Amino acid sequence: MSIRIEHLEKHFGGFHALSDINLQVPTGSLTALLGPSGCGKTTLLRIIAGLEQADSGKIFFDNEEVSGKHVRERKVGFMFQHYALFRHMNVFDNVAFGLQVLPRSKRPNKAEIDARVHELLKLVQLDWRSKAYPSQLSGGQRQRIALARALATEPKLLLLDEPFGALDAKVRKELRYWLREIHHTLGITSILVTHDQEEALEMADEIVVMNHGKIEQIGSSETLYQRPCNVFVTEFLGEVNMFDNARIERGELHIGDYREPMSERADERQNVTVYVRPHELALLPEHTGNTIAAACIEDIHAIGPQVRVTLNIAGREKPLHAVLAPIEFRQLALQIGQTVWLYPRQLTVFRLPEMVEYVI
Repeated sequence: MSIRIEHLEKHFGGFHALSDINLQVPTGSLTALLGPSGCGKTTLLRIIAGLEQADSGKIFFDNEEVSGKHVRERKVGFMFQHYALFRHMNVFDNVAFGLQVLPRSKRPNKAEIDARVHELLKLVQLDWRSKAYPSQLSGGQRQRIALARALATEPKLLLLDEPFGALDAKVRKELRYWLREIHHTLGITSILVTHDQEEALEMADEIVVMNHGKIEQIGSSETLYQRPCNVFVTEFLGEVNMFDNARIERGELHIGDYREPMSERADERQNVTVYVRPHELALLPEHTGNTIAAACIEDIHAIGPQVRVTLNIAGREKPLHAVLAPIEFRQLALQIGQTVWLYPRQLTVFRLPEMVEYVI
C-alpha cells in the first residue's frame, strides 16, 4: 500500500506541530521519520494512523483519501516502544487477541486463528514460547511478540514508534536486522519513528529528516549522509568537524592553508562554513603541503573497530576529532603530544543558509 500526504498542518494551541507536510511512501517501503525530540515525527505517525486528526491537509492510502476515516477503518498495525502486551495472557493469546475481537463477519474461525498465530510465532522464531507469559520473556522476545500481534490482522500498513528504545544496545542491533528482514519478506509498507540516526541509516529504504514540524530532506541513507541539503541535516546525521573560518576566493576554497579549486568559479570573496566528518579527516605525520593546519594530538581512544583521535589547533576553542581504522593507526604510530597535519579527504561546504558546493 502506498501513502501520499498533501499539505498537512497540525497545531496544539499556539504550537505549530506540523507545517505543510508533503510526503509519498512507496508500496513495500520501510520509511523512517527521523529527527530530534519535539520535531513532529510521532504526531505525523499518529495522524497517519488516525489516532490524531490534522487541522488541514489530506492523507491517501493507495489513492483513496482516508483523512476522515476512523483508526479501525485504516487497517493499520502498531508496534510501540513499550510493547503493550497483556500481562494476564500468554504469548499465543496475546498474538490471537486482535483476530478474536474482529467483528463476527470478519473474524476467522478458531482453526484459522490457531493456524495464523502459529505461522506468525514461527516467523518471529518464538513458536516454542507460545505458552509463556510476558513476564517470562526477555525484552527482545516481548518486542518480537508485539510485532507478531501487530501483523496478526494482516494490516496494510505497519507503524513503529521508537520500537527498540527500551532495549539494550546489543539487542537493538540484532532486532534491527531481524525486523528489516521480516519487513522485506512480507513486503508490507512500514513507517518507523526514531531519533536514532544509526537506526534509521541501517534500517530504512528512505529517510525523512524532520525538524520543528517541517521536512528538511528526504532520501536514501547514502544520499542524506553523502549529500545533505542543509546544515541541520549535516550536523544531525553523524558527527562532524566544523571550520567556520573558511572562504571562497577567485574560484578557490581556502581552509587555513588548504586550497581546493571549486567546480564553479566565484570571483567575489565569500565566507563559508566547511564540514568534515571524522573518518574523512586524514592525519599526516609530516607536512607535505596543502593541509589545513598543524594540530597536536590531545587524546587517543580505541573503541572496538576504530581509534578516535582528539586534536587541537592553536587558537581554536573546540577540539577536532579523527577516526582511524586500527591498521591505519598502527601504521602511523601516533602518540599523544605528537604534531600532525590535517587533510580533508571529503568535505561539505555551505554558504549559510544554502549549500554552495560539494567537494570530493
